[in-house]
Amino acid sequence: MECISEKIYEQAINLPVDERLILIDKLLISTNLPIQKDIDQAWSDEVERRCQALDRGEAKLIPGDEVFEKIRKRFSK
Repeated sequence: MECISEKIYEQAINLPVDERLILIDKLLISTNLPIQKDIDQAWSDEVERRCQALDRGEAKLIPGDEVFEKIRKRFSK
């Protein structure tokens, strides 16, 4: 016996691409996972928070070369 999700898939796969994308979007939203807009907003808020911390002198920038060197040393053991 074929499960319901397989039946739905067989019907959905025959939809035009734009309608499949709408369906995918609706299904993803229904999972209550963060959507791209929420993710983008969270990153924007984080960037703003970090910039403010730098401006207040509460944080400092570390050159990428130093960061990658520390990572190499840490994981080369």
